[in-house]
Amino acid sequence: MWIFGRKGTSGFSCCSTAEEVTKGINGFGLTAIVTGATSGIGMETTRVLALHGVHVIVAVRNMENGKKIKENILKSIPNAKIDFMDLNLSSMESIRKFAKEYNSAGHPLNLLINNAGVMIPSFTLSQDKIELQFAVNHLGHFLLTNLLLENMKNTAKNSKKEGRIVNVASAAHDFAYSQGIIFDKINDKESYNKFHAYGQSKLANILHANELAKRLKEEGVNISANSVHPGPIATNIMRYNNPYFTGIVNWIGRYVLKNFEHGASTTCYVALHPQVKGVSGEYFSDNNIAINKTTSLAKDSDLAKKVWEFSLDLTK
Repeated sequence: MWIFGRKGTSGFSCCSTAEEVTKGINGFGLTAIVTGATSGIGMETTRVLALHGVHVIVAVRNMENGKKIKENILKSIPNAKIDFMDLNLSSMESIRKFAKEYNSAGHPLNLLINNAGVMIPSFTLSQDKIELQFAVNHLGHFLLTNLLLENMKNTAKNSKKEGRIVNVASAAHDFAYSQGIIFDKINDKESYNKFHAYGQSKLANILHANELAKRLKEEGVNISANSVHPGPIATNIMRYNNPYFTGIVNWIGRYVLKNFEHGASTTCYVALHPQVKGVSGEYFSDNNIAINKTTSLAKDSDLAKKVWEFSLDLTK
C-alpha cells in the first residue's frame, strides 16, 4: 500500500507531498500552463507552483471555476500570480484558439503541465468525432503541446532556463488493449472497452513524452519531456460515470487512496526540482524514476513514432 512506501534515490517517496518535494525551490520568473486545474491534483499543482512564485495560467473549460480557483488560492497565497484562460481539450478549435491567444499575448512559457483528463466514461465522441478518452487525455494535449512548442523553445533560449513538459499518465497504461493502441478502431463503438480505452490514452501519454523527448534532444533544444504516474487518487476525473459508483470510490478513497497533496507531488517534483534537470524521456512514479514500472509497449520506440505520426494526421 502506498502509505508504507520507502524513499527512493531522490530522497522522496509516495508519502511525500507536493510542498515537501519542492521545499526551498525558487520559481520566480517561470511561467506555467496547467490543464485540468480546477480540481484534484491539477488544483494542488497550481497552488504549489504559485506558492513558489511561478506565474500559473490555469487552462479551464469553465471560466467561472477558474475564477473560483484563483480566489481560493489568493486567500492563502496573496502574492500568487494566477490567470485563467478558456480551453476545451475535446475541441481542436478551442485548443487552436487558446494557443493563438496565448502566443499572441507575448507570454513566455517555461512549464507545460498536461494534467487534464477523463476516465472510463461510456462510449462518447469528442466535438471532433474522436473517442473521448483518446481525444482529451492524449490528442488534445498532443495538439496543445505542438502549438505551444515554438514559444517554449524561444523562452528556453531567451531565459537560458530549461523548459519542462510533464504528461500526467498513469500505471493504468498497463491495461491498454493488447496491441497497445487500436489505430484502426479508435472510434469503433463495438470494439470499445472503457477500461482498455483509458489505459490506451495513458499509454499514448507516455509514448508522446518519449517521442517528444527524442525529437527535442535531436534538435538540441533545452526542453525536457517526461511522463508521471500520480498514484491512486479519487478525483472528479470519473465525473462521467454513475454517481453511485463514483461515490463508492471516493468513500473508499478516504482510507486507501492518496490525497491531492500526495498525488500532485510527482508532477511538481518533475516540473521544478533541480534533480530532474537534463532528465528527459523518463516515466516517474512516487517522486522517482520508475525503473521497470512501465510495460514493454510503453518503451517501444517504433510504437511511439507511430503514435506521433497518427496524432499528427488526426490534428491536421
